[in-house]
Amino acid sequence: MNTLRLIWLHLRVNVMNEFQYRANLVIQLIQSMLAAGTGLVALSLIFDRTPTLNGWTRPELLVVMGVYMFVGGVIGFAIQPAMNRIMSDVEHGTFDYVLTKPVDSQVLASVREFRLWELTDSMVGVGVIVWGLTEVGAQLGPGEWASFVLAMVAGTIALYCLWLIPTCGAFWFTRMRDIQDLYTGFYRAGQYPITVYPRWLRLTLTYLVPIGLAVTVPSQTVTGQMTATRLFAMSGFIVAALAVTRLVWRVGTRRYSGASA
Repeated sequence: MNTLRLIWLHLRVNVMNEFQYRANLVIQLIQSMLAAGTGLVALSLIFDRTPTLNGWTRPELLVVMGVYMFVGGVIGFAIQPAMNRIMSDVEHGTFDYVLTKPVDSQVLASVREFRLWELTDSMVGVGVIVWGLTEVGAQLGPGEWASFVLAMVAGTIALYCLWLIPTCGAFWFTRMRDIQDLYTGFYRAGQYPITVYPRWLRLTLTYLVPIGLAVTVPSQTVTGQMTATRLFAMSGFIVAALAVTRLVWRVGTRRYSGASA
């Protein structure tokens, strides 16, 4: 309950700050619509020349594109702002304000920054998902929807974990922002299923930069391409990622020496 209250307090403060600049909502919405339009044009160009892309049909790729936009909105809303804040505080020696609070430092560091208007990407993404599912004609039951939601949550957790681990490198090195840029660049590959890429890149986009877990796997659950075995394996990977992330965080914070050192 304390963790939920902490999240709610920081979310409320950040939302109030965002509402001071309402014009940003319009700008962000235009950017989201342009991104969706660009993606749709790319899909049209692809399917003008082929009926499928490595087994994926156009409606199924619409679902992938929608999930990609939805998860991208979540990253911009919660994950990336928090990671940037962590690196900035460590670089300037102001991370003391996190470590001295009587709450779990990892939780506090992860919920201090939110960018509300970034959720416009998620809103547009939901529309694209519905469009794709309508064209697929999928009759989804409670089991499929539950698998979809669980896969989305698990994929987002994986992204958080494997984004926080290199962010913790700021406790050892001062130039970690290039890693953040690398993750952002890799994420753009998620607008297509990872199954269309070479094997080495599929492994990279699954276990190092888990775009496949966050985008392709949820899409497969609603297009009939996911098995219970793969979902179980994904769950095991998430548990391991959480454990490793926690270990890296605790070791990193012990090495921190800031303004009070």
